[in-house]
Formats: sequence, structure tokens, C-alpha cells
Amino acid sequence: MPHAEASDFRPNLTKAEAYDQVLSQLRALIDGQRNWVRSTSQSADVSTSCFYTLSPTSPTTTLILAPFQGKVACQTIAIGKGVCGRAAAEHTSILVPDVEAFPGHIACDAESRSEVVVPIMAPCVRNVGTRAGAGAESEGSGDVVGEGRGRLVGVIDVDCAAVRGFDEEDVRWLEEVAGVLGRGCDWGVI
Repeated sequence: MPHAEASDFRPNLTKAEAYDQVLSQLRALIDGQRNWVRSTSQSADVSTSCFYTLSPTSPTTTLILAPFQGKVACQTIAIGKGVCGRAAAEHTSILVPDVEAFPGHIACDAESRSEVVVPIMAPCVRNVGTRAGAGAESEGSGDVVGEGRGRLVGVIDVDCAAVRGFDEEDVRWLEEVAGVLGRGCDWGVI
């Protein structure tokens, strides 16, 4: 288990080295800790990001604020609205070089100038079946979302105070972070 100072970056890291360190630390921090709240809390601390998850009371229409690092964030976002809502609706990563040019951008932080949002896809929930005997698994009913990639459980939202603060390399690495979280946590019925 890494210590708190493990999230400090040594000087002069390349972007790839920094993300590799984040992923390595994240894997170590969530190892054996499948609770999604604990794991996203640890991840927010390591990667300075914001998480939104599907609302348990309205999972088809609303994202709700989950663990985050940074300034006050929007508490709810309608699926389909803003960058986070659109990424959730389309189950795809969205890179926004200039938030002022993004139609319908929701300005939770007035200092944000660029943004990247990545969906977190979890394996489809399986229900314990009874046809093949006790303990056998069968596909859950009506729980498959996301074109064979699993089901949407939330998004990672990272903002930057600079225009063009992110690029495709950031998207690829953040998609790896989302994959680690999606596969490494028990998301339950979110």
C-alpha cells in the first residue's frame, strides 16, 4: 500500500510518466478495496479530478457529484447536458479544447477553460441464476448498456484553467484510469 507522499510527483516527469505513476498508485490504492466510493476518493486525490455517478433515484436522467478534488462543483447534471452529460449519454470521451466554444457548456468553475470527460464503464451486473444450479451466473435482465463495453456508472471530469490544457494523450490515459475504476470497483446497482 503506497503512503500519502507517493502521490507527489518527482520533478521533470513527462506526461506519460506522470500518468503511469497515477495508474500505478491507483491500482495499489484500490487493490482489495472494491468499494467505489473509497476507490474514487483515492483516485480523486491522486489525479485531481471530479467524478459524477448515475443517480440511484434517477439513473437514466441524472449524474450526481461523487468524490472530487478542487473547487465547488455542480451537484447534479442532466444526462445529455453539458460536457459531462453528453459524455454519459454517448458513452464516449469528450475533449474540449475551449469550453467557451462548446455549445451548452455548464460552467461549474468560472476559471475552467478546457475540459476532458471520460465515461466509466463497469462490467454488466450478473444475477445468480437458478436454472443451472446454485451459484451459477446468468446475464442480468435489462442491465446491459454501452455497446458491449459494459454499463455506464459515471464519468471522470477534469478541468484546466488554460485553453487547450488537454490533448488526445490525456484522453487515452484518463480512459485507462476509467477502465481501472470500472473493472476494479463493485458498482452495484448504480
